[in-house]
Amino acid sequence: MTHVILRANQVMEKTKIGRTYLYQEIKAGRFPKPISLGAKAVGWIESEVDAWIDALIEIRNQSSDGNANRSM
Repeated sequence: MTHVILRANQVMEKTKIGRTYLYQEIKAGRFPKPISLGAKAVGWIESEVDAWIDALIEIRNQSSDGNANRSM
């Protein structure tokens, strides 16, 4: 299996969240933990970030009032 590693700037661009919020969410256990890439470098596995986004979409869909399909 091939993994794509994202650096912090790429994660922030993909998720549209800021650095401070990113690290707050990691500390709170609500965002994937980074992996160490060296003494001063970390990265995130893209599939884990994608899964986090998918989970937010699922939460949104579950909390809808069920009227989403009525406008179609």
